[in-house]
Amino acid sequence: MSEYRINSADITIRCDATIDDIIDVLEAKSRSYVPVIYVLNKIDSISIEELDLLFRIPNSVPISSEHGWNVDELLELMWERLNLVRVYTKPKGRMPDYDSPVVLRSSRCTVEDFVSLAQPPPLCCQFD
Repeated sequence: MSEYRINSADITIRCDATIDDIIDVLEAKSRSYVPVIYVLNKIDSISIEELDLLFRIPNSVPISSEHGWNVDELLELMWERLNLVRVYTKPKGRMPDYDSPVVLRSSRCTVEDFVSLAQPPPLCCQFD
């Protein structure tokens, strides 16, 4: 506990907590968890039984990058887990650009967020 600057304390735990649970409580302000997807490559070199086992692993997507197998499922899962949205821009006096959207998180998809993506400052004045 001295690592966390707690020198004298009585700790009562009323559940089945692991040491990781206790550390999570102590470091709650400085710790954050990010979404994870485990990409398991080379499924073209394993058997169907092994592949079935890989599909049971949580937060994982087995793929074959060489053959392009299951890459579409990986992309779909990435969009879903990261909560991504496409934002289409329309420069002043021109048609909207539907070929190259800007990808933002759905929680941060305002014009201000778009402009803060290291775009040149005059860009904010070019939209209708």
